[in-house]
Amino acid sequence: MSDWKEWPFAPEEGTVLCMLAEIPEKGAKEVVFGEGYDCFRVVLLRSSEGVRAYRNRCAHVHIPLNYEPDLFHVLDNDVLMCAHHGAMYRIVDGVCFDGPCEGASLMPIPIAVEGNIVLIRTRFPRAGSISPPN
Repeated sequence: MSDWKEWPFAPEEGTVLCMLAEIPEKGAKEVVFGEGYDCFRVVLLRSSEGVRAYRNRCAHVHIPLNYEPDLFHVLDNDVLMCAHHGAMYRIVDGVCFDGPCEGASLMPIPIAVEGNIVLIRTRFPRAGSISPPN
């Protein structure tokens, strides 16, 4: 499935993901919808440029990018590393630039930051999946 909205348990537009303060500066937070193997996992990444969201699913073996909840390997504020096989993704666009799935991409999720609340949108604002910092 190429459209994230078609996946089981995908959140609807307007669904609150978390408060902005729950995402560490230069870090990441996971939000999970549903249960079991088919649950829908979102990874929120916060940098000086704002907040980006991707489906928390490695392009290599289609498992979460983290071993434990909210424990992600964010390097130099611009790289997300898969905890399982070391795939390296650019946070700015979700593209794997090093590792077993080089050239593949994470699935972006459109979000918005309204005040201090991070929520789902159905479309990306202008270009990309970034929501500006507050």
